[in-house]
Amino acid sequence: MMRNLLKMLLRGLAGLLFRVRVKGGLPAERGRLLVVANHESFLDGLLLGLFLPLDPVFVVHTGVVRNPVFRLLLGLVDYLAVDPTSPMAMKRVIRLIEGGRPVVIFPEGRITTTGSLMKTYDGPAFVAARTGATILPVRIDGAARTYFSRLAAHVPRKLFPRISLFLQPTTRLPMPEAGTARDRRRKAGEGMRRLMQEMIFATRPEQTLFEALLDAAAIHGRGTRLVEDLKQIEYSYRDLIDMALALGRLVARESAPGERVGLLLPNLAPTLALVFGLGARRRVAAMLNYTAGVDGMQAACTAAQIRTIVSSRAFVEQAKLGDKLAALQGVRVVYLEDLRAGMGLADTLWLLLWARPFPRAALPAASPEDAAVVLFTSGSEGKPKGVVLSHRALLANVAQIRAVVDFSIDDKILNALPLFHSFGLTAGGLLPLLTGARVFLYPSPLHYRVIPELAYDRNCTVLLGTSTFLGNYARFAHPYDFYRLRYVIAGAEKLATPVRDLWFEKFGIRIFEGYGATETAPVLAVNTPMAFRSGTVGQFLPGLQHRLLPVPGIAGGGMLHVKGPNLMSGYLRFDNPGVLQAPASAAGEGWYETGDVVEVDADGFVKIVGRVKRFAKVAGEMVSLEAVEKLAAAASPGAAHAASTQPDASRGETILLFSTDPQLNRERLQAAARDGGWPEIAVPRRIIPVDALPLLGTGKIDYVTLKQMAEQA
Repeated sequence: MMRNLLKMLLRGLAGLLFRVRVKGGLPAERGRLLVVANHESFLDGLLLGLFLPLDPVFVVHTGVVRNPVFRLLLGLVDYLAVDPTSPMAMKRVIRLIEGGRPVVIFPEGRITTTGSLMKTYDGPAFVAARTGATILPVRIDGAARTYFSRLAAHVPRKLFPRISLFLQPTTRLPMPEAGTARDRRRKAGEGMRRLMQEMIFATRPEQTLFEALLDAAAIHGRGTRLVEDLKQIEYSYRDLIDMALALGRLVARESAPGERVGLLLPNLAPTLALVFGLGARRRVAAMLNYTAGVDGMQAACTAAQIRTIVSSRAFVEQAKLGDKLAALQGVRVVYLEDLRAGMGLADTLWLLLWARPFPRAALPAASPEDAAVVLFTSGSEGKPKGVVLSHRALLANVAQIRAVVDFSIDDKILNALPLFHSFGLTAGGLLPLLTGARVFLYPSPLHYRVIPELAYDRNCTVLLGTSTFLGNYARFAHPYDFYRLRYVIAGAEKLATPVRDLWFEKFGIRIFEGYGATETAPVLAVNTPMAFRSGTVGQFLPGLQHRLLPVPGIAGGGMLHVKGPNLMSGYLRFDNPGVLQAPASAAGEGWYETGDVVEVDADGFVKIVGRVKRFAKVAGEMVSLEAVEKLAAAASPGAAHAASTQPDASRGETILLFSTDPQLNRERLQAAARDGGWPEIAVPRRIIPVDALPLLGTGKIDYVTLKQMAEQA
């Protein structure tokens, strides 16, 4: 009786101080119920005990019981003290569940010190699989921002932040099939880890980019400085929000609601601010690739019906883009310098007295489903297509990444990938701003000597790049330049084995390879410290569905089709300007065909076999051109190689290899094929030495130009 009265008083007090919200409900079937939750603070058990409409048994660490304060609080609930690393301890939990008592357990076993999910122990997962229990995932959000968390002292906290409890739909973990009990426990633990990641992702808020920026500023503090660029100014959340509000208002005068406004700007803080500001004004930022040439830029403007381009005179002069802009048809250019000069007293008063204190009220209502940006495919296989990404898609991909990778305010990301590239925009621009991590924006990934020095000088902990760029950084870097890096993430192209080996040998750093597409905002899969397998691109992110459909002539794997909240709204094509083509594939409406043949192993790791367009049909057999390039890399690790084809009347197609190694010949390739187990048919008929391979601005090999070179050879 006394315990119930005390619980009621504490529930009222906690509800008043922390404004606790409980979303979702309990399942109708409560027999053999296992409640699992993330562990943010010392308050977590108390919150669940007070606000869950259950009378469960709490499984707590033996170390917690030794503390007299926590032992006193545990008197409010029934608890079982166990050591999560002990298999024998889990047997007591199994007996409780089989006896019909609901059980609450924290699979992480300890309070997070990163703000993200930490290691999940196999024991709770094995209990769930062994008992066939109904699992109720509960997401605790906000408790990490209290003074009862274990985050570092410099992490912004509040005395009484708002705390939410999200009760997710119930599920079950089937007992995995494996030869030994140890493997079954491990696989069950992997299943629990993925379940927890899905829970974190599923409870993300539905909002626009600008709303997400305001929320991040509220959590981390508007005065927090987090964006630095070549101007060597550190911009705070307040600076970025002011820039977004002011520039958004000024560009809105030059455009109409819903209009796609071209941005021709380098990696600078105002570029990021414009992405947020245009979205807040219900305009769409169309990120133009200034390395694409006149034809590529004109095709992009035509496809997206861009009438206005925002650029900078200083940038146009420095990058020598004047002739390109002058050659574009049907567009007008508005310069940032003129916009700033046109900001009058009324604009300043609006910003200071209305928009800054009440930013949500000062802007028109927007929906998460509205288009936020248009990115353009690289054009490596034809004319660029406009990829329309909504606020929902971009924020979903940020939330997916955050669910599996522990970025925090202690990180500083070095992003030299251009913001017109999907990887550079989402992972190198939006992700740090919305997680509180700092970012250094550098305008060109091609400065191979400068970027390693910047990583050293600015104490960067995260580096993003393509395989080509990372290989060149490693060549020119001092062995100590990357001493602070804890994440090096490769994407946009296949990570070459020599690059992976060089980084490990020279710097002792393991590269985490990921995989994605512009159409998926862009990340689909990535290796992480908790789920890594060399030679793969990691596991699919939470919230994604995938299907593999067979490809005639290719025995292993299948064509990858994906569906998820991070999928594009559709394409804008050059031959049908301004008309949105919704995603659809052989898998059905709302699915996207990646064009990649992949294999997915029993543990969910994804291995890229190759792009369908990059297979050659030689003497009736399908040969992967990526396999040819891997063969060349094995024969000549220090050089760059790319394969293409030309028609052959007798064999269908002939494979040509372009290589920067002038000494490479067929004999060396045949020897490497024998040593590595490659078929003889994968050895190219001709080897063409080149000084350098043609590259796109994103770092990918320009296969269109390469195909033209092959046809002329």
